[in-house]
Amino acid sequence: MKRYCRNFAPGAIALAACLYIATVSAHAQIGEVSKPGFGKPVNSAPTLPKPRPTPRTKDGHPDLSGVWFVGFTGNFDLTAENTPALSRLDPKDGPQARPSFQPWVALKQKRFGSQQEAEPCLTCEPLGVPGFITKNPYPLEIVQTDKKVVILAELDATFRTIWTDGRQHPKDPSPKFNGDAVGHWEGDTLVVDVIGIDTHTWLTGPGGNIAWFPSDVMRLTERFKRPDSNTLLYQVTVDDPKVLTKPWTSNPNHYTIGQSPLSEYYCTNNQDVQVLNPNGIKYISPSGLDERYFDEDEYQELLKEAAAQQK
Repeated sequence: MKRYCRNFAPGAIALAACLYIATVSAHAQIGEVSKPGFGKPVNSAPTLPKPRPTPRTKDGHPDLSGVWFVGFTGNFDLTAENTPALSRLDPKDGPQARPSFQPWVALKQKRFGSQQEAEPCLTCEPLGVPGFITKNPYPLEIVQTDKKVVILAELDATFRTIWTDGRQHPKDPSPKFNGDAVGHWEGDTLVVDVIGIDTHTWLTGPGGNIAWFPSDVMRLTERFKRPDSNTLLYQVTVDDPKVLTKPWTSNPNHYTIGQSPLSEYYCTNNQDVQVLNPNGIKYISPSGLDERYFDEDEYQELLKEAAAQQK
């Protein structure tokens, strides 16, 4: 299966979304790169139902359940991917703030060079969080119960579980790509705290060509809202004092309810690796670790080097 890494336009959250273009599902077949007119909408957007008040569960909380498509159409069409209707960000919200990195991060970024060549999605690495949502252009399905919220992803047919039954995080959670997530309601907003996130992934960054990797202390605060029956809003704050000088908050990501069920996509035999990384660069450090990801010993080394350069 061919995987296509896309950089969103400047100001967008989540900049290297990996789009699968072969063996596409029924609702995405017109999006194959080989089709004439790729990049131009060839199908009219489906007619959305008239927005109704926010549906609610028996306990009165908003019901987030449904199949949700990025943008404002409730549809998935690769031929229209660069149109405003399929943008996850609303221009009315203003430009997306850029992350503010600690000085040592630039030194590490130089070690692996081109963001395009080093992007983990080229080798089919899991997106992790928040990339599960912010780097994922494909639909999600949310299933909500009184004890948990489960998010199913068409991309790699994976899932997340957000516990809402009042439990606390484990004292020392094992790192996972989607972390350990517990949520609670603040009014009509589901607020989710995520820790224990595996560092072998990238967040990337607004504007493209920014290699944004998490450290072992990254913590996310996610906010989910459903202001009406047709709309889901997602916003995330990234707190990572080893990598960032201050927490970074995304603009709201917009999703629209759809009528199509999820299909499935898997990353296999990604031929774009030969196109975007023709030299087959391996990012292995002298100590044998993958240079693209956070390492505590390297962190301490580069902290000293950055401090020396600032003197």
